[in-house]
Amino acid sequence: MSSGRQADSAPAAHDRVYRTLRSRIMCGELPPGQALTLRGIASEFGVSMTPAREAVRRLVAEGALTLSGSGRVATPALGNDRIEELAALRGMLEPELSSRALPKVHFALIERLEAINVVIADAVGRGDAVAYIRHNLEFHRTLYLRAQAPAMLAMLETVWLQLGPTMGALYGRLARTGVPHGHRLIIEALKAGDEPGLRLAVRTDVTQGLRMIAGE
Repeated sequence: MSSGRQADSAPAAHDRVYRTLRSRIMCGELPPGQALTLRGIASEFGVSMTPAREAVRRLVAEGALTLSGSGRVATPALGNDRIEELAALRGMLEPELSSRALPKVHFALIERLEAINVVIADAVGRGDAVAYIRHNLEFHRTLYLRAQAPAMLAMLETVWLQLGPTMGALYGRLARTGVPHGHRLIIEALKAGDEPGLRLAVRTDVTQGLRMIAGE
């Protein structure tokens, strides 16, 4: 019996490490270019090197971490060209997901989005960049899940992963003072069933800040 439990523990440990690191990277908790070591990860999570190595392998495959020729593992450090490219991807994928979601949107979903906006406003008031990014992504994911397009959403999440550290580092330069105006326009378009307006609101919301940063 004990050997069976030990056999099951390695995948569980790997998944815990993977999901926690993935969330930290996506939400900007780790800065761009932050080096990570297998030994450090294993120590922090209280696991052996094998689950740490497997979690890092998955994150590198998703673009959440980079692996240099010398074996150095780090969070992505993006130049302006790369930011512009990822902003363009968001501008293509997210309006399409929102358009597919629109016919399946109901009043309870809109209420949920409005409640998330309240949490975002609180994060802005506290100057909490990680909470802001986490709940901003939650706002978008909540809507896009209604599209029932898992392959497209998975592709989008790899974009969010690559942008996470940069967004966390540049949060202060975006001068947030409240809930993003784009979120209000998105909700208005959802209530009106306005598909062109929804596409425009989403595209503007997800690309404006990134393109402003890349254009500096």
